[in-house]
Amino acid sequence: MNRMAQACVLIFFAGAVLRASITDLYLRYVKEELRPFLIAAGLLLIAAAVMTLWYELRSYLPDPGNRTGSDDPAVEEHGHAHHEPRVAWLLILPALGLLLVAPPALGSYAAGQAGTALTSEQSYDYPPLPAGDPVTTTVFDYAVRALFDKGESLGDRRVQLTGFITPGPDGQPILARMIMSCCAADGRPVKLGMAGNVPTGLGDDTWVQVTGRYTDRITRDPVNDEDIPYIEVEYWRQVTAPRDPYE
Repeated sequence: MNRMAQACVLIFFAGAVLRASITDLYLRYVKEELRPFLIAAGLLLIAAAVMTLWYELRSYLPDPGNRTGSDDPAVEEHGHAHHEPRVAWLLILPALGLLLVAPPALGSYAAGQAGTALTSEQSYDYPPLPAGDPVTTTVFDYAVRALFDKGESLGDRRVQLTGFITPGPDGQPILARMIMSCCAADGRPVKLGMAGNVPTGLGDDTWVQVTGRYTDRITRDPVNDEDIPYIEVEYWRQVTAPRDPYE
């Protein structure tokens, strides 16, 4: 791989990053707040590629002071042009992946392989719930209040949650949502058992919106032996996957 090829690969890779950044594709990999950094990185890669091209093309221009008959400084000094290892071509693979493959967000399979992200070793806040009936909140927020606040901050309020279906410890469907600190590589599930009007006839990874109230029922996650709280479902409906699948 010579410098011209390096520049082309950089432009190709930068284009893939920018394409993912200006669409919602990047949300399958990183948090929404990182979008400006991805765009900046793509632009910097393009700038580096342009500078590499300019430097390489400049070396082919005739040099009035060159009396050796060679227009390539690298050839003049060493007798051959510099090339990087062929393995550098593998850099094109992640770019192809971004352009040609649209992997789904982490779902029921990942949730089944990892233990619930809620642990008693962490500390949580319980701000007042916003107005509304039902009040729309996250799976994480409800689970934390139900598990560690014993439902006191929930009271008798009805809540509306959105998540995907995944098999629970007893084989019954549970509601889950993946959360991440930075990127999909550190994604972990928040799991929520469902009692009452439990969704039926739905496959794994089906997105649903459930409305219900607090219940003190809990079960254990067989993966990490942590508690999984429940929600008493009053009604539910199937929905399309949200724009940002992570919480």
